[in-house]
Amino acid sequence: MNVLVIGGTSGIGREFARHRAGLGDDVVLTGRDAHRADTVAKEVGGRTRGLAVDLSRPKEIAGALAGLDRVDHLVLAAIARDHNPIGSYDIDAALRLVTLKLVGYTEAVHALIPAFTPDTSIVVFGGQAKERPYPGATTVATVNAGVMGLVRDLAIELAPVRINAIHPGIVSDSPFWRDKPAEVLEGFRSRTPTGRLAVMADVVDAVDFLLRNRSVNAAQLAVDGGWLVL
Repeated sequence: MNVLVIGGTSGIGREFARHRAGLGDDVVLTGRDAHRADTVAKEVGGRTRGLAVDLSRPKEIAGALAGLDRVDHLVLAAIARDHNPIGSYDIDAALRLVTLKLVGYTEAVHALIPAFTPDTSIVVFGGQAKERPYPGATTVATVNAGVMGLVRDLAIELAPVRINAIHPGIVSDSPFWRDKPAEVLEGFRSRTPTGRLAVMADVVDAVDFLLRNRSVNAAQLAVDGGWLVL
């Protein structure tokens, strides 16, 4: 398999790239910086190479991806952490996130259409802020809701190529969450029906499922232990 992980230099994207490289796939992982992408690719090992792609600069995406002639699995995992309360709204920060995740994701798919086969599958990362927003999530919640619409539309426009979205909840061992105070994580865990928080391996497994199962299309998969029901 030829696997492309856009946003594969850290966090869940990196874990997914490592997983697929371990299975013997040809993996391309991307980051904004070419040197970092190359360094992480060497650390991931196997048949992995790095590529510089900046989704916040959508007019450059097609050129950056031009060398890829076949993509069997595409994972769009690039994110930008954004705390942007409406009371102190930062327009530049909002534009960057909206551009990265909606325009950038869409342009990456557009640029890669010649590399797709009828069996290609795509997974796009959203998040649970769309369902349970918090102070400062003004743009994050809006963009993650936009991912839902993007996936529904592209499932029709790209057919028979499949596209699904994954919406992780609190991922306790991810770079953003693992150093949070224990009492913060415990507060979330105690409100999760499974009695445990998701870990990156759970999300990697779910992404693999969405990519592999040929009858799952236009789905919005939550990986949160049922956190939203409480």
